[in-house]
Amino acid sequence: MRRGVVLAAAVAVLLIIAGAIFVVGPPLLKSSSSSGPASTAGSSASSQGTTSSSALGEDWTTYHENNARTGYQQVANFTSVTKDWNSTHLDGIIFAEPLVYGGEVFVATENNSVYALSAQTGSVAWHTNLGEPVISDILPCGDIVPVTGITGTPVIDPSTGTLYVVSYNGVTVSHLLSAINVSTGAVLWQRGADPPGSVVTAQQERSALSFANGMVYIPYGGLAGDCAQYYGWVVGIPANGTGSMVVYKVPTTREGGIWAPSGLAIDPSGNVYAATGNGASITTYDHGDSVIKLSANLTEEGYFAPTNWSVLNQNDADLGSLGPAIVGPNLLFQIGKEGVGYILNASQLGGIGGQMYSSSVCDESFGGTAFSSPLIFVPCINGLVVLQLGDGNFTAKLLISGLNAGPPTITDGIVWTIDSNSGVLYGFSTSSGHQDYTFSLGPVEHFTSSAAGDGRLFVAATNIVESFSLG
Repeated sequence: MRRGVVLAAAVAVLLIIAGAIFVVGPPLLKSSSSSGPASTAGSSASSQGTTSSSALGEDWTTYHENNARTGYQQVANFTSVTKDWNSTHLDGIIFAEPLVYGGEVFVATENNSVYALSAQTGSVAWHTNLGEPVISDILPCGDIVPVTGITGTPVIDPSTGTLYVVSYNGVTVSHLLSAINVSTGAVLWQRGADPPGSVVTAQQERSALSFANGMVYIPYGGLAGDCAQYYGWVVGIPANGTGSMVVYKVPTTREGGIWAPSGLAIDPSGNVYAATGNGASITTYDHGDSVIKLSANLTEEGYFAPTNWSVLNQNDADLGSLGPAIVGPNLLFQIGKEGVGYILNASQLGGIGGQMYSSSVCDESFGGTAFSSPLIFVPCINGLVVLQLGDGNFTAKLLISGLNAGPPTITDGIVWTIDSNSGVLYGFSTSSGHQDYTFSLGPVEHFTSSAAGDGRLFVAATNIVESFSLG
């Protein structure tokens, strides 16, 4: 058996040299005490073309680290990974990605609580509850039980030390945006965040929040089951808490939800990109299954849709099961449930069929991608796929099979992903796909993703946070 594995690995390397795709898998599960890679983990096969806006190796203030949603942070020259600590049980399940800032880890729960934990020890620095969550039984459908509170990943503005989070309040049955002081947990202000005219019980705030242009951007989709009269919305609220809300509504008669965990992508010019799920129409184009470009004030600037948008609408094959990702100047990458990847020109999205390049990548894909130039890491239900970005196109480089891959993140030469089925955290070499690390987490929620900061990797597993030291 070992001879077979070694032989397969040798063949795989030869295939890579030849420029072809090769398959690694299924992953072999090591003990959760595993701390050393089989090869040097600090080396990277590619230059890290995307720089972070935060201090290198320290902070992770938004979903996948930045508004491009690259999911990459430089933690240079680590050669071992060890389990560091578990938090105590928090007061609810965790769907949101952890955030890291100023030596603390920030975690939000479905019980409408936000916790600040010491990055070094996991001890609770502060805990703020934002009111009773909504009892799931009062909603027309959905799969978050028994209560639903904070689902989308919050965002931190490091310039003011303010954390922004949307909670679902069970007393008023409304979505509230709260600004919280990251040092003390004090609530600075709150205001309603529901789009005007929306059916509040039909809308879910599942996507990550974004901070840009002096605004907090909040996407909305529907509940699992696509019930009731919901729409895709983006709401923008001034980060100082005063001033008018700006709103974009997907122009469909129903649906078109913006629900992917990674949320919106925002380019250096402040343009906002959203990906939608299926719309209600199968005859007239309605912005379902599309990538939509918005200005800072949420005026529509352009859109892209596949030529088979009608089929995607009809079959609930959401293009927007992942959010868009910025993979270069004026380049976006998008993939959805159909498993077809698209390279888009961000300056001109091109309308229906206007992609620069498209090709089948894998089976269904969910959550969010990661990018370390020139490599795009795509989570799929049949494995983790590595694509190599070319001149307006991509080629398949590697398939790591045998797992239902969650949204990946990257720390230099290691890409991390969590198998949604087994609750195992894997660390693979970005260059070869070699399995360098495995840790059993136990049960995890859908689309769980790790965050890096303070020289550690942090993962939420149901209602605890686990820390892994990158030594």
